[in-house]
Formats: sequence, C-alpha cells, structure tokens
Amino acid sequence: MNAAIIFLLLLLLMLTGMPISISLGLTVLTFLFTMTTVPIESVALKLFTGIEKFEIMAIPFFILAGNFLTHGGVARRMIRFATSMVGHWHGGLALAGVLACALFAAVSGSSPATVVAIGSIILPAMVKQGYPKRFGAGVITTSGALGILIPPSIVMVMYSVTTNTSVGKLFMAGVIPGLMLAFLLGLTTWVLAKKHGYPRMAKASWGERWQAFRKSAWGLFLIVIVMGGIYTGVFTPTEAAAIAAVYAFIIAVFVYKDLKLRQVGRVLLDSASLSAMLLYIITNAVLFSFLMTSENIPQQMAAWLTAQGLGVVSFLLVVNILLLLAGNVMEPSSIVLIMAPILFPVAVALGIDPIHFGILIVVNMEVGMCHPPVGLNLYVASGITKMGISELTVAVLPWLLTMLGFLMLVTYVPAISLWLPNLVYG
Repeated sequence: MNAAIIFLLLLLLMLTGMPISISLGLTVLTFLFTMTTVPIESVALKLFTGIEKFEIMAIPFFILAGNFLTHGGVARRMIRFATSMVGHWHGGLALAGVLACALFAAVSGSSPATVVAIGSIILPAMVKQGYPKRFGAGVITTSGALGILIPPSIVMVMYSVTTNTSVGKLFMAGVIPGLMLAFLLGLTTWVLAKKHGYPRMAKASWGERWQAFRKSAWGLFLIVIVMGGIYTGVFTPTEAAAIAAVYAFIIAVFVYKDLKLRQVGRVLLDSASLSAMLLYIITNAVLFSFLMTSENIPQQMAAWLTAQGLGVVSFLLVVNILLLLAGNVMEPSSIVLIMAPILFPVAVALGIDPIHFGILIVVNMEVGMCHPPVGLNLYVASGITKMGISELTVAVLPWLLTMLGFLMLVTYVPAISLWLPNLVYG
C-alpha cells in the first residue's frame, strides 16, 4: 500500500512538469512528514551522507574533461583521423562520424557532449557533400549514445554508486559491447549508404593517415591514460577522472591552443553548472532510496517478482520493457538512480551477475536517449540540425532498430559484457 502511495505521488508531481529531482525530494518529504515518524534530522543527515562517496567525485571531473575536449579542438582532429581511415568506403563521411563518436566517447563519458562535439562539425560537412540532412542526423544522434557505453561513463558511475558495484569492472565490461555497437551502427550506415549511392571520398594515403593520427594522438592518448591506469591498478576510476580533467586542460590550452586561457573560466562555470544539476538529482534520488529502504519496498517488490515464478529470461525481458518505458518520460541519470535499487536485489536473487546487469541497464539508457518524447540526444541533435523532434524520430529509426537488436543480444549473452572483466580481474 505504501509503495503505491509513494509512486502515485511521484507520478502526480512529475505530471505537473516539475523537474525529476524536485519531484523525488517532495515525494520523500511529503510521505515522511505525513505517514511516518522518521525524525527530520535523519533526512538532513541522509542528504549529506548520501553523496559522501569517493566514486561520485568522478562525475564532475569527467564532465570537466569532456568540456575541455569539446572546446579544445580534439573532436575536429578525431574526425580528420576517422575520415582518413574510412572515408573511401560507401557513406565515408557518415562512417567517419560513427568512428569519431566512438573515439570521442572513449574520452568524454557523456552522450550529449559527444553529439555536440562531433555533430556540430561533421553534419554541415555531410550536407555540403550531398548527404540528406535526415541521414546525417540519424547517424550522429544514435552514434552519440556510445558516450555512455564506451568507458569512461558517467551513467556507469551512477549505477556503481547506487548498487555498490565496482566502477573499474563496469568500465572494463563496457569496452566490448561499446565496440560491438559501434560496429553495428557503422554497418547499418554502410548498408544504407550503399543502397542509396551516397558519396565516397578519395582514399587517403598511409602518409596522410599517419599525419591525421599524429595530430589527433594527444586526444587519443587520453584513452590510454584512463583505461590503462585503471586496468593496471595505478589509479582508481575517480583518480583517473581527475587526471583526465588536468590532461584535457593541458592539451586544449597549451598543446592544441584552441582554447584561450580567458575562455577557461566559462568552461569551468559550464561544468560546475552541469555537475551541480547531476549532484542535485543524485542527492534527491538517495533520499528516495532511503525512503524505499525504510519502508522495505525493494525487498517486498523482490519477493513479489520472485513469487511470480519469473525465471532469468522472463525477468530480463520485463526489466528491458520497464526501462524502455521509463526512457519515454525520464532521462538516464534519474532512471538509474530510481530503478536500480529496486531491480538490483531481484537480479542478484536470480543469480544474474551485477556487472552484466549494469551493462544491460546502460544499453537501455542508450536506446532511451534516442527516442521521444524525452530522448536527450534527440533534443541536442535538434538544436544542431534545426530539425523537429518528429522528423528526427523518423530519421533515427534504422539505427534505433539496430540498437534494439543489440540490446537483446547483450541481455541474453552475458559473455559479451563479462569476458573482459573476468579476464582482467579473474
């Protein structure tokens, strides 16, 4: 009964158009003050202790690193390198967009940042070459979603914080699914480009490829620093985020010199603003989780789901449907912070690996970012392309279907997610 009241109250507040974070906080406070005898001091204490976790510090650092890279000319050099490698194939510039998104995803940790950084440069170039605007928008909107699957990933950090799962293992688990999805999105792009006879570019010589690689190497080396440092145990994912931010600042300002020192203040301010928004959502989600735990709701829901006789196959299908439905009305951070504490205990009870379950949730979040009504990548791409959401929804359909097929593959073949972390961590 209490669970029904809590979720109904949350739904009503969300339907008023209130931000998710405030809806969560108000739901908690309203229920605690009217239905329970929990002292107000415990709420205040939970607000502080809820985000007093070392892993959470990774979020503002990865956001800062991503912003330095977005403004620092790294994206442009990655596009040039990607174009030199695959530009001569059918739909070469579009394929370069997919590859550049995968490379930028490996240094930014954010899908919207990837869409902005790569899309704002490559989309005008595609239109100029004669690609339909709709095709280019579809490629970049969906490929940009790789930002949260290819590590480092802010969404993975949030899942880790919520479920006490190893961030390092999650990052390792995201590598193979991320590369597989990048390949499948590229394959979809190539098939469509070949079918419609879209332009190809002149084949770059190995000398030109080497020059393009050399110029983008400073940005690409960040992948080696972050993943290599975590893999070898030199530093933790949170320390890797801090090192990434410092490194991104140095290459943007002093190596590439695309970012002037006077512009650094604006980058810091933008990063602080986005970090504050995410931390505010996390704080309220922690409060919501505290309320559910105090009312014993996750355990009750886990017991109910287990009593339905759901096996692993049917449970994972239900989870996918739930998360895809949630993706219609919420953005990824909120979904992970609300749904993970409820679904995680059931998954563990059914013997599902926490790392595999985390990757499954992240892939669901990717799909959610590319479909209406609140697909974040759609809105970012809409701002770049000046296309309406309904037109963009039609544009992303072929790649969205590819992503849904890949979701089913990741869901029922755990080895895709678990092979690399098992190899590294044993």
